Amino acid sequence: MNELAAVTVRRSGREASADLVLVAVGEGGIERTPSGLGRTLAGAVRRRVRTSGFRGTDGEVLVTHGPDATVVLLGLGKGTAARASWVRAGAKGRREADAAKARRVVAVLDHAKDATAAAAFVEGFHLAGYRFEEQKGGHEPRPVPRLVVSGRVAQDPALARCLADARTVAECVCAARDLVNQPPSVATPSFLADFATMAAKRHKGLEVEVWGESRMKKRGVAGVPAVARGSNEPPRFIRLTWAPRDATKRVAIVGKAITFDSGGLSLKPPKSMETMKYDMAGGAAALATVVAAARLGLPVAVTAYVPATENLPGGSAQKPGDVIRYANGKTVEVLNTDAEGRLVLADGLVLASRAKPDAIIDLATLTGAARVALGVRFAAVLGTDQPLIDALRTAGDDSGERLWQLPLADEYKDDLKSTVADLKNVSGGPEGGAIIAALFLREFVDAVPWAHLDIAGPAFAERDAPEATRGGTGFGVRLLLAYLRTLAG
Repeated sequence: MNELAAVTVRRSGREASADLVLVAVGEGGIERTPSGLGRTLAGAVRRRVRTSGFRGTDGEVLVTHGPDATVVLLGLGKGTAARASWVRAGAKGRREADAAKARRVVAVLDHAKDATAAAAFVEGFHLAGYRFEEQKGGHEPRPVPRLVVSGRVAQDPALARCLADARTVAECVCAARDLVNQPPSVATPSFLADFATMAAKRHKGLEVEVWGESRMKKRGVAGVPAVARGSNEPPRFIRLTWAPRDATKRVAIVGKAITFDSGGLSLKPPKSMETMKYDMAGGAAALATVVAAARLGLPVAVTAYVPATENLPGGSAQKPGDVIRYANGKTVEVLNTDAEGRLVLADGLVLASRAKPDAIIDLATLTGAARVALGVRFAAVLGTDQPLIDALRTAGDDSGERLWQLPLADEYKDDLKSTVADLKNVSGGPEGGAIIAALFLREFVDAVPWAHLDIAGPAFAERDAPEATRGGTGFGVRLLLAYLRTLAG
């Protein structure tokens, strides 16, 4: 587990000593000297601004080296009230702190209008410091900088609580990243089940159920054991619930957890398997979101439904042409065993629908088509309820985990027709893959507002990004928490 930076607040008028001073500024808002820099350093910063043309655009960084400290100006852009801009600024500040090997960092947040903006900056600072080094031999622990928050916002009485919440969110995102980044022989279905079980023991109010194959059979879970047939690792169906007494809304989150995806008998090329440990990123995000909701005490009931299995080409593996009968009575012809994610999500959606929540949200690294269409900075969202989709898109913009809506086009529904079953699990060609996969999932949702998030692009970073290093990003945790907070009021 990554150690997060220790954060304190400076409320006195005297500036704390620092190796590095981070100053977040809005576009065109650097006319006045940031507070507490001292005359010499403030003059050096003003000269650098004039000669460099720094304006404070979103993501812009300007470094000024002084005799005793280095000052980094971090641009917020025109929308200084946008929470995502503050997160990005904090992340870039952490990158500069780590590059400079700074041990004591002061963040001057004069431009923060309230405690939530300052907390977003600190959240980004925490997230950008994440590293997965558990599997490295003999590595030295990295020094973790201490962060001091200063500026007018330091007087806000809500700041301490907001900073504590930011830390909780960052810890849960990092937990999801850890689950994804573990080797697939470590992060098995049983490993995910143990994570959920331990979380329920540690955090009051969490309840967990873990089903093996016999319990799945009794509950009508069919897709998970079918996909698991080729693996020696036993599958698990995990249900983790936070249900506070004051909850007025209930939300189900269904997360795909294929802990390693070889494609089954429809085998992937070797290169395509290199990162397939991340095919459980949706399940990791679902579990981490419920844990975070409990730790934050959100007055919303949230249940994660996580079907977990490997997809391997063993001697007992399911075969192209096999038919699966689901608990809702529908049958599916499996023509491609590498389209297995939708087979296990179908189980989760059926079970979630039976509970009649106010909304069902599934998230899954489901299709390469979504990654091709939207790249790695956006996830696709499709669904049956436009207000739910709009709320999720707003939450994505607020958190920085952005969504782009694709049409749930009935014109493609015929592509799922099978000659021997109700549905087949793939269409006849490569076109519209993300949409057709969502149409398949819709068949297992019963009269509940539903949104599907295809996170195949942003769930895993091939190279370092501002808020995450290469590997699992924990995408979806912050987005879902932002959505849940809107329900909490």
